[in-house]
Amino acid sequence: MTTRDESGQRNRQWMWVLAICTLVLGACTSTTAPPPAASTAPEADYTEEYRIGVGDTVNVNVWRNEDLSIEVPVRPDGKISVPLAGDVVVGGRTPEEVSASITERLSTYIRQPNVTVIVTNMGSDEYRSRVRVTGAVATPLSAPFRQGMTVLDVVLEAGGLTEFANATKATLYREGGERLPIDLRGILQRGDMRTNYPLLPGDVVTVPERAF
Repeated sequence: MTTRDESGQRNRQWMWVLAICTLVLGACTSTTAPPPAASTAPEADYTEEYRIGVGDTVNVNVWRNEDLSIEVPVRPDGKISVPLAGDVVVGGRTPEEVSASITERLSTYIRQPNVTVIVTNMGSDEYRSRVRVTGAVATPLSAPFRQGMTVLDVVLEAGGLTEFANATKATLYREGGERLPIDLRGILQRGDMRTNYPLLPGDVVTVPERAF
């Protein structure tokens, strides 16, 4: 004859067995976590490849030819002198373009030269990021570029026009050969801002003198 204590003990054992079975079945039927979603971040927006300028310092390394390897600043004429290769134009060119040019020249003297060109000091950045006013202004100006600058801003900063200025024939010279006519008389005397162009780094405003 089963006692009440034995019956309660069996009931508790069955409850433990049922709980364990429930956990096992739940683990077996659960789905695996979904893989992380692919990144939707936009691809990096790479800037234009750097072009060497006057004032930069470049390192020219010719593999296994230390006598030909140099580190020199770019001259005002945009060139550097490389042993055996002579004067090489580097201004406005990428390091890869300069490397190819030097390689071609050295191939006359060296079998399969391996040339690497690296810009070690970007000294030209300071000059490229300036704007200038020249000609018939009180004080010809070379000023650091600031966001939002206009033609009027730099002309006033240069002290305004001289009495000999041809105010209707000023020109904005922009990198790449672009020329924009400026009517400084309209800007200064009539408030006509149609030619008060926003400036970009490297812009040059030139004010000619009147012909007498």
